[in-house]
Amino acid sequence: MKIAVVGLGAVGGLMAAKLARAGHAVSALARGATLASVREHGVRLTMAGAQTASAITASDDAKALGPQDLVIVALKGQSLAAAAQTMQPLLGPNTLVMPAMNGVPWWFLQTASASAGLGDRSLPSIDPDGRVKALLPLERVLGCVVHLTCSSPAPGVIRHGFGDRLIVGEPGGGASPRADAVCAALAQAGFKSESSADIRHDIWFKLWGNMTMNPVSALTGAATDHILDDPLVHAFILRTMEEAAQIGARIGCPITQSGEERMALTRQLGGFKTSMLQDAEAGRAIELNALVAAVHEIGMRLSVPMPNIGALLGLTRLMARERGLYPPAA
Repeated sequence: MKIAVVGLGAVGGLMAAKLARAGHAVSALARGATLASVREHGVRLTMAGAQTASAITASDDAKALGPQDLVIVALKGQSLAAAAQTMQPLLGPNTLVMPAMNGVPWWFLQTASASAGLGDRSLPSIDPDGRVKALLPLERVLGCVVHLTCSSPAPGVIRHGFGDRLIVGEPGGGASPRADAVCAALAQAGFKSESSADIRHDIWFKLWGNMTMNPVSALTGAATDHILDDPLVHAFILRTMEEAAQIGARIGCPITQSGEERMALTRQLGGFKTSMLQDAEAGRAIELNALVAAVHEIGMRLSVPMPNIGALLGLTRLMARERGLYPPAA
C-alpha cells in the first residue's frame, strides 16, 4: 500500500516506521529539523529495548510525493486546517484520509443520527470556517482511535511507551472493505488493529476517558497519580465525566463504564505526565479544542447542563492564553 504520513511527531513517526518496516511504500510530509533528520537517518524508533531506523521518502512538498492510497494525518488539531490545504497533491481519486488524532474529529457530527436534534452539523471549535470539511470530504475519510503511548524526544526520533491498539472504522458506521484493508496493513506492521462498526462510539469512549486528565494536569502541573490521589480533584473529574457521558448518550455514543472504573484503569498505568502537560511545560500550543471545547460546543447545542465541563474549559483556556499557548480571545 502506498501510504503518506502527515505529521511525523510521536504517533505519526511510530506508524511511519512500523509500516515501512512491514514493506509498505511509506512517505511523509515534513519540514525543518524533522525533515532533515529523516532524510539523513530515517525514522529512528526505540521499541522494546531495540533501536531501528526506517528509511522513508520525506519531503516538504506534497507534489513531490504524489497521490497515495492512504494518507494518515497525525497532527495537533490546531495544525489541521493548514495541512488540509497543503496535502491536496497527495489525494488521488480513491485516496483515503485517516486522522490519527486526539479528541473530536471535524466530521464527527456529520454522521450523527437526525434523532439527536443537533440541527447544524458543523463544529466551529474544530473547523471554524468549514475549510477542512470542504478539503477533506466525508467520503474520503476513515475514523481512527489510537490506544498507545509514545514520545518524540528529538526530531525524527520516536520512543514507544506502551500499547499498540488501533481501531479503524467508517464514519457512518458499519463494515467496509476499505476499512478492512487498512486494518490488514496496520496488522501487518505489528499493530493490534481492529475494524469497528461504530467508530463514533469508540472516539467518544476514549475522549470521555482522557478529556479531563489532560487539562487538569496542564492546570496543576501534576502527574496522573497525584491527580487521582486528591479527593476534591478526583470528585471534580468524576462529575465532568458524567456530564460528558450525558452528552454522549444524546448523540448515540452511550458510555456503560463508570467513571471510577475508568480512573482505576488510569491508575494501573502508574504516574505519568499527560501530553498536554508536556506541551505546556515545553511552551507548545495545547490541544484544547478537540479535547474539551468541542464537547462543550456539542453540549451547548443540546442544552445539556455542564457546569464542570465549562469550568474545566474556561480555566484551562485562560491559563493557556496567559502563557501564549492558546489563541487570544477574538
